[in-house]
Amino acid sequence: MQWLLQDMEIGHNLRKFRKQNKFTQADVVAKLQLLGSNMSIDTYSKIETGVRNIRISDLIALKIVFDVDFSEFFEDLTPKNP
Repeated sequence: MQWLLQDMEIGHNLRKFRKQNKFTQADVVAKLQLLGSNMSIDTYSKIETGVRNIRISDLIALKIVFDVDFSEFFEDLTPKNP
């Protein structure tokens, strides 16, 4: 199992897509579970707030749920200065 380390927060983009689709967090999790994810609402909430990293398989499933291109998850992110 591989995880993406959130050194840059993508949660605000996830929240934006969720709200654009008029989904609750529970709606998103239910759709993810239909695609084979075992994510809980608590876990999804932590990913949106940047507290938890995201599994690559869940990011792929979120691409399907939100019907977006992968690049859209990373919109408006800028690297931090080292």
